[in-house]
Amino acid sequence: MRLVIAQCSVDYAGRLNAHLPLATRLLVHKADGSLLVHSDGGSYKPLNWMSPPCSLTTEIPDDEAIADGVVEQWRVTHGKSGDTLLVRIHEIIHDSAHELGVDPGLIKDGVEADLQRLLADQVGVIGDGLTLVRREFPTAIGPVDLLLRNPEGGTIAVEVKRRGDIDGVEQLTRYLELLGRDPHLAPVTGVFAAQEIKPQARVLATDRGIRCVTLDYDEMKGIDSGAPRLF
Repeated sequence: MRLVIAQCSVDYAGRLNAHLPLATRLLVHKADGSLLVHSDGGSYKPLNWMSPPCSLTTEIPDDEAIADGVVEQWRVTHGKSGDTLLVRIHEIIHDSAHELGVDPGLIKDGVEADLQRLLADQVGVIGDGLTLVRREFPTAIGPVDLLLRNPEGGTIAVEVKRRGDIDGVEQLTRYLELLGRDPHLAPVTGVFAAQEIKPQARVLATDRGIRCVTLDYDEMKGIDSGAPRLF
């Protein structure tokens, strides 16, 4: 990765035209060929960029550009669309290159698989006396996240989401219809468990006899979330 802080102007030509007047900016040229133009603001979003496949070539400025103070010129061309990003550099303040190696990718904490695993170990969050039959219990249209045994008889199908919406309720409804056909599992009730459940999803679930449970991920991990409690 090459990092260049420079006084520059930038012109984009393609599906639309855009111009960034002369200013001090950070130019990030990545190993995949992409170029990002950043200012000291705007959070993570670049002012302009060119995504791969693209190539960067360094050009000698013409006489007019040299007269305007341009010392170096970059042209980044997209390999498919032909769009171009032209960077006219007036002064290079910093220029460094760094080998970052292969990135392992983002490992997310609190994804649905983590919630499912924690809930499988803490089925008491759903109700007292319940026992786990199986995670990823198979049905003809895919596995339901958790199947629990109810000590009072029957089973409970649990669908786990980070953010529960109407689609999740519909998915659980289909699972319940299929599982209820098995006399060894019936009667089967449903629980829709999520860190956040949208109001429309809660209304639909209640209308279909599905119980909603809001999960506190930090509490399930044994971490005090700091949220105020009544008791």
